Amino acid sequence: MEKFDEIDIKILGELIKESNISIPKLSERISINSSVVYSRINRLIRKGFIKKYTLEVDENLLGYPVKAVIGCNISSRQRDTILRDIELIDEAREIIEITGRFDLLIWTSAKSLDDLHELVSKKISQIDGVTHTETFIEMKRHQLSFISRIDTNVDSKEIRE
Repeated sequence: MEKFDEIDIKILGELIKESNISIPKLSERISINSSVVYSRINRLIRKGFIKKYTLEVDENLLGYPVKAVIGCNISSRQRDTILRDIELIDEAREIIEITGRFDLLIWTSAKSLDDLHELVSKKISQIDGVTHTETFIEMKRHQLSFISRIDTNVDSKEIRE
């Protein structure tokens, strides 16, 4: 069984910050030989630790500075239709089905508070089967790095289970 160690943590930590970093630059940052970094990245991909490389778009520059999470209660009988209807809303970014106070959380971006009001009151609340909404406006976001807190004494199989 392969171990997940400090080198893997360093590599993942840097890739989370900058997924398009070159192998030589990454190697220099973490003070590990390029060939080791390259083989470790390939192993992390092969083992499923790295699912995909992605990018983050600055929606503020695209004219969507207002971020909000909308908690929704829905009729479970209409779940599939409700999810499809939400997917068609331009401002919807992500839907998470949860347990607890709400059935769904919808991550959204809007052009203004007026547009957010319109989104909630005229689009989401009007979907047949949505019984209640509550909106949480993002004031400030603090991105946390969880990678550095992973216990490296656990086998990779245990981490994935």
